[in-house]
Amino acid sequence: MTVEQIKIGFDNFSYVIYDKPSKKAAVVDPSYNALKQVGFIKSRDLELVYVINTHYHNDHTDKNKRLLDTFPQSKLVASKTDGVYLKYDIDIFIDDGDQLKLGELTLGFILTPGHTPGGICIVVDDEAIITGDTLFIDDCGRSDLPGGNVNDLYDSLQKIKTLPEYLIIYPGHDYGSKPYDTLGNQKKTNKTLVAKNIEEFSKIP
Repeated sequence: MTVEQIKIGFDNFSYVIYDKPSKKAAVVDPSYNALKQVGFIKSRDLELVYVINTHYHNDHTDKNKRLLDTFPQSKLVASKTDGVYLKYDIDIFIDDGDQLKLGELTLGFILTPGHTPGGICIVVDDEAIITGDTLFIDDCGRSDLPGGNVNDLYDSLQKIKTLPEYLIIYPGHDYGSKPYDTLGNQKKTNKTLVAKNIEEFSKIP
């Protein structure tokens, strides 16, 4: 399994997931500077199979069209709930617990509302989790934007906490003390994961 973390504008992270033997790839949250993702894919002669949006906000979807036009065989993937907000035709609608194959890799999808109504996280081959704007390093996404819900976000974080602690968290933004970390470490140090209940969580600034 290989996950390439690509830093783009406004402290965003985009990702290229690829299976080395088959050279099949997926791009997660293309935005701002698609040249980086396109260049990475072409330089390694990868076949882009999926363009995946963790949620519908423009800073995670802005370059969908550029990727889909450059690699016309690729398919756009989004949750059923957030997909209705996107200005693109969705090829594959994802629900909680769905899986997609990427060569020999398995992409597992977890519905994690709270930042948006239909945010998703992606578990990559039981080794890593791409969390979009649901969970950052040292913090979590906002729930006070349109479509956000603090109770849903708290429940989504509780769902993530049940996953294996060895999973590497790859967030949607570079807002933390490091670009990625294990779930186990974050469960000890991330204030939003340490919170014991919704009352305590909702008071975190």
